Formats: sequence, structure tokens, C-alpha cells
Amino acid sequence: MPVRIPSTLPAVEELRLENIFVIDEQRASSQDIRPLRIGILNLMPLKLRTETDLLRLISNTPLQVELDLVLPDGHEWTNTPKEHLEEFYKSFDDIRNNNYDGFIVTGAPVEMQNFETVDYWHQLEEIFDWSKTHVTSIVHICWAALAGLYHNYGITKHVLDHKISGVFSHTVTEPNNPLFRGFDDVFYVPHSRHSEVRKEDILKVPELKILSESEESGVYIIMARNGREIYITGHSEYSPMTLDYEYHRDLNRGMNPHIPTHYYIDDDPKKGPLVRWRSHANLLFSNWLNYFVYQETPFDIRDIK
Repeated sequence: MPVRIPSTLPAVEELRLENIFVIDEQRASSQDIRPLRIGILNLMPLKLRTETDLLRLISNTPLQVELDLVLPDGHEWTNTPKEHLEEFYKSFDDIRNNNYDGFIVTGAPVEMQNFETVDYWHQLEEIFDWSKTHVTSIVHICWAALAGLYHNYGITKHVLDHKISGVFSHTVTEPNNPLFRGFDDVFYVPHSRHSEVRKEDILKVPELKILSESEESGVYIIMARNGREIYITGHSEYSPMTLDYEYHRDLNRGMNPHIPTHYYIDDDPKKGPLVRWRSHANLLFSNWLNYFVYQETPFDIRDIK
């Protein structure tokens, strides 16, 4: 897919080295088609890495995509250069009058806090409500999935005794759902979180449908409103070395973390990771863009409601 992004965004060069087709705004404007408009609310601390990971996945379709990177107000972002945020990101006030074909809300490293104590929580609630009338389909990733389920359906998150970190096998509970078209019977997904939502709580809410789960890591994908809301508790977008980075970061902080499960070859960090989730990650996002965004969004984006 030609991803329409500013040519100076740092992710551009890395994506081009991976033979991923990105297109600058000048060339995109010469193509007489309406691009899909996608917004990413990036709550992750290492924003450049998350930008690259997500752009890598939404590139796997022939459709042109126009991207907006968004931040909530009221938080000091210390792990990304201020100049980068000022050049490439918009505030929610900048976009609140826009409509989007698709929208992604990333995870955030605030799982140990109560939702209401997160300094941008009230604006995030506003964004969740806004998305119901301004977005064709919204994807919530990891902490954002827990936050969205709590805000929209009152699902309680449960803090775990030990962090779930690793790559786990998953199965599909609704194989005919187009989100899983082309998936194998068993597929793998990275997880990295301190909290969970429980299956028994989700089953009490008739509007929610569990689409995929894992015996080890629990519920993976939940859907509502026929795909207009998708909640993903794992990190399919993770690059091969992200769990390794997090493991060594926590070691250096003296947190005594467990070695990520099923991640390293022979469970030995010195041997590096066994990467076995990339193909299904690409399928997941290309299916979402095709079946729940492109085929459902109106021709005139202003008609989203």
C-alpha cells in the first residue's frame, strides 16, 4: 500500500529499506483516488518505534492511506524528542471535527494505575465517545483495549501477579469472521502486559464477542458493533526485538523479570528470538483494513456516523 506520510518522518527510510511502499504527499496528491484516512493515537513511550511498527503493518494492501498521528493533551512525553512531536503529531482538538475510516489507539505503560488516575484519562474517554460517530472502525491495542472495554462496557481489568511477556499460541473461536481470513488453525502473538480482562466478565456483556483466545495468555481479540470496535490484548505489531528490549530494560531496572515465554530460541536470551508472528500480524491488519474499513466506510467520509 502506498502509505501517505511526510517524507521527513524517521520511519520512512527504515520502511523503504524493507521494500515497503511509502509515498510522499506531493506524489499522492497527483493520484485521483480517495485515500483511506487513518488516525493513530500513539500512547507508547518510544513513539518512533511504534510509528514504524504500525506503518509496517498497514502497508500490506493496495489502497492508499492518509495518516494522522495524534496525541492527547495534558501529558509530558519524555522519551520522544519534542521537535518530533511538534512536527508530526496533532492534538485531539486539531482532529475532533475530522472523520476517519480507521483509527488505532495504542497501548500505554500505565497498567498498574487505576484508569481514572491516568492524567489523560478524561480526554481518552472523550476520544472513545467521539470515535462512535466519527470512525468507521477503531482498533484498541493492549492497555487501550482494557481501557476501552472499561469505559464502554464496564469490564474490570485485573492486575496480574506476574507480567505476561512472551509469544503465545492462539486459536480462533469464530473462524468465519473475515478478520481471520487466511489464518492457520494455530497462530502466534506477542503479549507484554501486567493486567488482563477475564473471559467470564466479557461473556456477561451481550454486545461483546470473543473472536480469539489463548490457553496461556487468555482472551486475545474481542469485537463489538459488528467490527466497528475491535479490542486486541496482545501486540501483533511488535518488531522481532521489542520483547528483548523490554526484558533487558527491566533487568537493568532491577525488576528481576521472567524470561519472555516461548520467545528466545531454547529460552536462551543469548540465542535471540524465534520470530513466528509476522505473517499473521500482516494478515490481521490487512483484513481489518479491507473488510472492516474499506468495505464498510462510505464514499464520502463525512457520512460516517
